[in-house]
Amino acid sequence: MKKERDYFNLPYILSLILTIIPITSWIMGAVLRLREQAPIAFVTRLLFGYVIWIIDILWMVLHRAVFRFLSVI
Repeated sequence: MKKERDYFNLPYILSLILTIIPITSWIMGAVLRLREQAPIAFVTRLLFGYVIWIIDILWMVLHRAVFRFLSVI
């Protein structure tokens, strides 16, 4: 199974642009967590969206992947 590294397997540059825009990053991150069936990550993302948004930008630039602070068990 291929590991998803960005928003819905979009190209890196498009994912980076979506990450930089605060509202799209917040919405896409929440939808992605719901899609991954990670309810705790979804709620955390909604509550602490601004902090996670900053981390997500740095993570995307440094690791070319969406920041996943809770893994799916």
